[in-house]
Amino acid sequence: MGKIIAFANQKGGVGKTTTCINLAAYVAAMGKKVLVVDLDPQGNATSGLGIDKDNDLKTVYDLIFGEYKIQDVILPTILEGLDILPSTVDLAGAEIEMVQIPQREKVMKNLLDQVKDNYDFIMIDCPPSLGLITVNALTASNSVIIPMICEYFPLMGITQLMNTIRLIKFHLNPDIDIEGVLMTIKDKRSNLTTEVSDEILKFFGKKVFITYIPRNIRLAEAPSHGMPILLYEPGSKGAVAYLSLAEEFLDRNKVKYKPITKDTKIKLREVNNG
Repeated sequence: MGKIIAFANQKGGVGKTTTCINLAAYVAAMGKKVLVVDLDPQGNATSGLGIDKDNDLKTVYDLIFGEYKIQDVILPTILEGLDILPSTVDLAGAEIEMVQIPQREKVMKNLLDQVKDNYDFIMIDCPPSLGLITVNALTASNSVIIPMICEYFPLMGITQLMNTIRLIKFHLNPDIDIEGVLMTIKDKRSNLTTEVSDEILKFFGKKVFITYIPRNIRLAEAPSHGMPILLYEPGSKGAVAYLSLAEEFLDRNKVKYKPITKDTKIKLREVNNG
């Protein structure tokens, strides 16, 4: 049975989508079967994994309001073992339409329950809000990863997210837990970064991943090429950081995995060039 993990933070620009697709890509490259669920109407996880958002693309929106089966909407990506449930801007109005659906908070849970046995991990990219779509993601998930940049405004907003998770745990999903907190876009030279990092560690303790994601231009470039960082620039600082995060993530979950060896890197380069 696959573990379902939501990547959530109501603040935009914290590296949420970048973390979701790159962690998913490395975990897949390490021998696990992974599904990315794009629940952000911007569809950045979809395009970031190389899916063309044309008019014929079937998406999460069609799945919720159409007559499609989830198996008909899930697509393979360029990376073996990594699938995606895509999204486009059509999802933007879904929260209003979902109000009329019975048990509207459990729509995604009911859908993902149909396929979770097919995957080791299902990773949900949430929108930068705490609306009904995010509530659906949290209700469906076993745990939450919270990406945070080391600045004061995102730190101040974390209380609202934690309150939402507590409410979900009490009313809808008693099994949900914090998987971990990830510091992203981190610049170790900044005094502010150090101060905010200390506050995050003080607040979350051992939930904070040892790995942090540095500020890295290659990470910012990769989505425009429709590739995760391990295909776009596997030698970059961003790639090294996400490989480390994948190892830490799998170790925390006590999951055995296939290490990224020289042969694996050669195969990934062949995929990139092919």
